[in-house]
Amino acid sequence: MAFSGFFDKLKNGLTKTKNNLTGRIMDVLSGTVSIDDDLYEELEEILITADIGVDTTLYIIEKLKEKIREKKIKDPSLVKECLKEVIIDILGNEKGSIEPKSTPEVILVIGVNGVGKTTSIGKISSKLKSDGYKVLMAAADTFRAAAIEQLEVWSSRAGVDIVKHQEGSDPAAVIFDAVQASKARGTDVLICDTAGRLHNKKNLMDELAKINRVIDREYKDASRETLLVLDATTGQNAVQQAKQFMEVCKIDGIILTKLDGTAKGGIVISIKHSLNIPVKLIGVGESIDDLQEFNPSDFAEALF
Repeated sequence: MAFSGFFDKLKNGLTKTKNNLTGRIMDVLSGTVSIDDDLYEELEEILITADIGVDTTLYIIEKLKEKIREKKIKDPSLVKECLKEVIIDILGNEKGSIEPKSTPEVILVIGVNGVGKTTSIGKISSKLKSDGYKVLMAAADTFRAAAIEQLEVWSSRAGVDIVKHQEGSDPAAVIFDAVQASKARGTDVLICDTAGRLHNKKNLMDELAKINRVIDREYKDASRETLLVLDATTGQNAVQQAKQFMEVCKIDGIILTKLDGTAKGGIVISIKHSLNIPVKLIGVGESIDDLQEFNPSDFAEALF
């Protein structure tokens, strides 16, 4: 797909956030004659309601004031560009990528029910397959009703194989079989759907530890990545979820789904600032190619 097509999808996907954030900022700036405390207060309120979070908002306003002082800006119409620069600085320049650093690779995907975990796995598998990688799915979220059937649907949509046991099976046993199948078939990427029962952190911790021990023992030459799926429509709750998962395991990256369905896209900025975990992929639509690799400057550009 052409770059412009990707960018248009991103821009369209961020329409609600853009209206909520940049639209309101423009309204405030166009009606302002001087840069003063009242203006900063209004901007603060807009940022918080776009789910950027209180701490991140206060940080942004502080950095914005510094920039405006440094550049000796007096004209309110130039504030937007400064704000964009501050946000780009927070997001950094690390582009999200799903390309394996080395093969074979194991990707563990975690996240609570309903965030779009299975759908994300399907979309990642489809993308990797179209990029020429040999992909295998492992259905290790064995306790959630219909999780295995859901993943099977995505495996056939993406055209990749799946390793599964019956509902209620030991997740580590599924991973064991999936690792053996991966080695036998010369798989490049093994993507594992794992549980996300956060209400019982101890069980989740034990389960993930057991899965990781199996991979350590059986698949020594595989690189590994743990990705957490969060639902953008839940706003600051997504940040809280991420903090809880961080207590349970190391997270290498975030997949942020349903950005197209929310005015709370500011959550991307909040995640980067408060957790310092890279956002790797963002979901900006329903179709199989609507999970995009996150590009910070494109995101800021589309937003503004």
